[in-house]
Amino acid sequence: MARRQGAGQGQDGVAGQQGAGQERGQGGAVPPDPRGLLRQGRAFLDLFWDIAKPDQEARLEGTERLLRHLRERREDEELKYTLKRLVEGLGATREAARPGFSLALAQVLQAFEEIPLCSVLEQIKEKHNLEKVKKKLVRNAAFGNFFGIMALFQSGRLVKDRKALLESIQLLQQLACYQTHLRDLPRKTLIDITSEVPEAVFEDVLFGILQSDLASAFTSPENLHLLLVGMQKFPAVLKPGKLKKLFGSPTVVNEENIPRLVELLQSAAKSEKKDKKLPSVAFDLLQVSLKEGAFELFWKEGVENGLLKEKSGPVSYMCYRLLGSALPLLSLDQLQMVLKGKVMQHYGEHVVTTQLPDRFKFAPEMEGYIDEFLKSCDDTERQLAVVIGFSTLTNQGYPVFSGSSRIVVHLQPVTLQKYVAWLKDMFLKPDFDCCLDFASNRQKQNQENVNTAQYKINRLRKWIIHRLANIIESQAQKDESLVMDISRFCFFHAFFKAKKKTPQIHEANVLPSEPLDEQAHSVTENYFFGLLQNLNTLTVLGDTAKAAALREKHIHGVTADGKLWIFLLVQYANKLLSSGHVKAVKPFTEEQRDAWERTLQAVKNLQKKENKSDSAKVVAFQQLLLLMAIHLFKNPSETMDVLSDLLNCTERAFSKEPEHKKTDDAEPGWIEVMVEILLSLLAQPSLLLRRISKSVFVRICPNLTKRGLQLILDVLDPYEEQNEESAVVVMEESGKKIKSAQDADEEGSEGSSDEDSEEENDSGDEEKNEEVDDNFRSQLMNMLQAGNALEGDESDEELDDEAMMALDKNISALFAEQQKRIQAKKDEKGRIRKEKILRRDFKIKVLDLIEAFLVKQSENPLVFDIIEPLLRVIEQCMTSDSDKQEVDFLQKTANIFRNSLCRTKQYCKRVDALKKDLHDFVERLVKKACKHTHSSVALYYFSASLYLLKVLKGNTSNKSSAPTPLPEKQSDAVPQAAQLLSTGCLDVERMAVLYREALTQLFSKRKSALTSSMFFDLFKRFPIMCKLLVGTLVKSVTAGARQHQQAQACSLLQKVLLLRELKLIMTEEEWEDLIRESIVQLTQSLKAVDKRILKADKEKVAKNLELLNILLKTATEQKLRVNLTELDKVLVALNQAEGIGNSARLDSLYWNVMRWLNYTKPKKEKTANKPVQEAESLKRKKKGFLPETKKRKNRKKGIQENGVTSEATEDGEPAAPEELGTETPKQKKGLVPGSSKHKKQNKGIKENGVAKAETGTEAVNGGDAVAAKKKKKNRKRKRDVGNEAEPGPAAKKTKGSGSQETQQKQGKAKKKRKEKKTPALQE
Repeated sequence: MARRQGAGQGQDGVAGQQGAGQERGQGGAVPPDPRGLLRQGRAFLDLFWDIAKPDQEARLEGTERLLRHLRERREDEELKYTLKRLVEGLGATREAARPGFSLALAQVLQAFEEIPLCSVLEQIKEKHNLEKVKKKLVRNAAFGNFFGIMALFQSGRLVKDRKALLESIQLLQQLACYQTHLRDLPRKTLIDITSEVPEAVFEDVLFGILQSDLASAFTSPENLHLLLVGMQKFPAVLKPGKLKKLFGSPTVVNEENIPRLVELLQSAAKSEKKDKKLPSVAFDLLQVSLKEGAFELFWKEGVENGLLKEKSGPVSYMCYRLLGSALPLLSLDQLQMVLKGKVMQHYGEHVVTTQLPDRFKFAPEMEGYIDEFLKSCDDTERQLAVVIGFSTLTNQGYPVFSGSSRIVVHLQPVTLQKYVAWLKDMFLKPDFDCCLDFASNRQKQNQENVNTAQYKINRLRKWIIHRLANIIESQAQKDESLVMDISRFCFFHAFFKAKKKTPQIHEANVLPSEPLDEQAHSVTENYFFGLLQNLNTLTVLGDTAKAAALREKHIHGVTADGKLWIFLLVQYANKLLSSGHVKAVKPFTEEQRDAWERTLQAVKNLQKKENKSDSAKVVAFQQLLLLMAIHLFKNPSETMDVLSDLLNCTERAFSKEPEHKKTDDAEPGWIEVMVEILLSLLAQPSLLLRRISKSVFVRICPNLTKRGLQLILDVLDPYEEQNEESAVVVMEESGKKIKSAQDADEEGSEGSSDEDSEEENDSGDEEKNEEVDDNFRSQLMNMLQAGNALEGDESDEELDDEAMMALDKNISALFAEQQKRIQAKKDEKGRIRKEKILRRDFKIKVLDLIEAFLVKQSENPLVFDIIEPLLRVIEQCMTSDSDKQEVDFLQKTANIFRNSLCRTKQYCKRVDALKKDLHDFVERLVKKACKHTHSSVALYYFSASLYLLKVLKGNTSNKSSAPTPLPEKQSDAVPQAAQLLSTGCLDVERMAVLYREALTQLFSKRKSALTSSMFFDLFKRFPIMCKLLVGTLVKSVTAGARQHQQAQACSLLQKVLLLRELKLIMTEEEWEDLIRESIVQLTQSLKAVDKRILKADKEKVAKNLELLNILLKTATEQKLRVNLTELDKVLVALNQAEGIGNSARLDSLYWNVMRWLNYTKPKKEKTANKPVQEAESLKRKKKGFLPETKKRKNRKKGIQENGVTSEATEDGEPAAPEELGTETPKQKKGLVPGSSKHKKQNKGIKENGVAKAETGTEAVNGGDAVAAKKKKKNRKRKRDVGNEAEPGPAAKKTKGSGSQETQQKQGKAKKKRKEKKTPALQE
């Protein structure tokens, strides 16, 4: 469609150019030849088609090429034609074409400044004349004029040409009447042009023609915008005196004009509601009000008492955008007035009421305004005013501004310190008088009987603690003193209370005006541990050289002098415990205080050992001790057990006495105790505990023992899960109203799992509840019988009211008990389900420890003990029901096994003592892989065996053994061969026997979990094993149990023979024997193929031929001594087999092989093609053979259709010889096969007593592709013409096909065909 339109435009352009040339010719000038211009090539016209394409990139590229073409050629005629085509394209119907032509015209005018703008403007007016154009083309003409002016303006030359500028402005004023098509585009363009012209040009040229528009500024938003732009751009022209002459007042923003300004702003807001941006007229009016000193009037009367009165979404959003846009323009006093006004309150109500997902939320856009303001503002007072202003916009005490907002990043350091001080002061002494507080109607109804003041204070304090914790997490410019100040403040109010003021403790120097209750302490406590997590991952602050060095080492959680942040907090806590002016929220007992003192002493002892060699273990213990000390304030009773074990473990870990060899019944070592402690911490719902536990484990894993590792692996054991009581505790989350930030990740995962299985379990319970137990049934029957027996009658109708009421009461009690039992069962199932979810979640966390150990200790012999537990987990997850959590667990386990274990480049180098055990292990893994039923699971077992082979091969035995002799051809030249032949600790013969049995099973067992890709991986990674097993693989070519297994063996052998490493470690004699034996096996395999190749044999034969091609190529190129006599006979006989020629793939593979035996594929004879084609065309023109009863009717049809009676086509006489089984003259000569009209032409079947002689040779030789293609084409045309049961429409189809061929072949060929056809039909 676009192509046709572009071509049409080109034709119109040519015609127009011819007409113009004729007119110029009449005037006396000799017109140039436009055809000659366009005959230069289609490339020039294609440039205009590219400019009209919908794709913007294509339009830009076309414009660039057009400019390049015009600059290079510099021909006037081409330039004139270009202008004409571009001007015509300005009014194109397609929307994408118009801006393309406009941009191209602007670029041409900019590049060729000698083109006068007035002449181009005249062309635009003439081509797109709005007065002469037809009514249905008015839209295109209006757009043509508009885009023409846009092109002149974008060229940058319009403001310099006063005449063209004046005419363009006048044309835009005319186009403003076509609002139906152009809307407000002409007015906006007029404003853009006005803002670009110099002041002198505006005063001399534009002011006169724009005076009417300026005078009517209060009639439309566009005219008002034009006035506002002129006032800002040309203040010397539009002075107050002139303004008074224009519309009667020297200023725009005054009390008299406010109502009209409000109406115009409302109209502008509704017209641009889809754009979701502030109308330009509103922003310009804001700037003019500031310039005129009437901002307060504009804001209070125009915005708050005017615009906000209308309950309209677009108008409200315009007010919010005005607020955000005004922030950089206002002074401090004006900011404070705006931030305490009605617009702010209205915005806060919007934020609170648009919490639903489908509502439009303005909060992100407002945060963007604040972010821009803080980024560009250097005044600390104005920054602080804006941040505090939005922090005091509260909904029942809780600020609507997000506590996790990152706008604090742009605060100046001084502003940040003042903001933190203000937050702390508001926490201690909440002042709602300075807040802009509001409540929704629903909140007012729900909070009638609640202590509103205390409720507001708690909400405000919760937000302030969140804001303080988020400041530490953010990337704001902060120093260590500020971070420590915030941390101490949060810690103090989480765990302590001040008895009285004391200057010794900064946090106790000011007492809270309203004491913190238990809920406030709990909230502060939760946010404090989130803050502690941020401190643990905080980068080193400061500009010192030491701090920079620590940052380069990626050390986190320490100060610039290397001290842990958590250690500084513990020191502060110890100071508070020693002070008599404060008391703990949960006071310590003597035992807990003693544990606290022991912990501090242990940390001091560890700090003395930091510079020694075992520094990683020292840091690990120190970090864990400090964390447990902090947790004493949160859960003293629960932490005591862990802390006492940790202290004892620390003493044993750093004692100078060597540990004795432990027996099974001996007391566990310190590493085992540490593992148990870390596992218990992993089960806690705290991200901080989990991260520190993993960090500690990474530091102590070099000391891990087999018993310690077994403690971790026991958690993952799927078979012991039901018999053991896990350390996981199911915690009821419903009673917790406050959730800390660090617990959020667990809630998401557990909640999703609960929801996934909720419906299934409920539906299952309902089905089971339908089957009422026998006990309940018997109780119900007895109760009903007893009720009837009271009256001695069997009928229920005889019971009186009292008896009936008593019976109803008993029955309802019975059903209530039954319902309680059912509910108890449901609760028990729910508890079991939650335990299962938590247990699985705990296992996923434990996998992190396994992964950390495999990464950090890949050379540790304990890695071998991890293989089987991971395989058991994979096997159990593969066969169990798979919900989302189970799938995540399986994926994580499989990724760890594959990436951190099997593919690791580092492995244990000290396995000489474990050599026998590892060989047994490999044997066990391979046998399990063979016995398994799932290939996906068997793959992991097989991969584990290959990993152990790599370990054994990479280790060197301590016993001196003679190196394996190298082949003579490679002993000097190839050092890599020695590496390939090296076996290390690997017992090659034993492993060869093992893998040979597995390989034999692959090709002999009906259903085997093993795959050929597993063995190819084995052969590729261990060529020495490939050398020993390749003989078994060669025999499997014929020894395979089934055809597909023999084909699989051929495919694998083909890949193996292409391995460079295999040939590298074999002698020439061994390589030659391998090629010879492979050819012999393939010869036997092909010899066993039946003469008639079945579908099951085709894949096997194809793989045999592919492998044989590789073997013969290798034997020929390397000049190997191989006897091919028997193979030659088998392949020649295979050519006679039925099925080779019918399969294009087998035929191609066969002749590729025969090429190596000096056979060439015979070419097909093409001499018989023409007679066959003539005979087929003859038969195609014959009518269908119909019963006698139909002949007269068909003849009438022929006469009616053609108007002429046929001579011999309707009587059916030519059909007699074929129907009786005789031959036509051409059939006797052998030119036409007797079954040419049958669909199956190449099957060798006798039809009508005539046997086909050519089909056998055609099958052997691969078939004549040309003849087959022509026959297929003819069959599509004939559509079974010779079918006797088909009535008259068959003859019509023949006519149609004949007419199609007649249209295709014309001239002499048509006459010859008629001459040959007539005698044959009359015979």
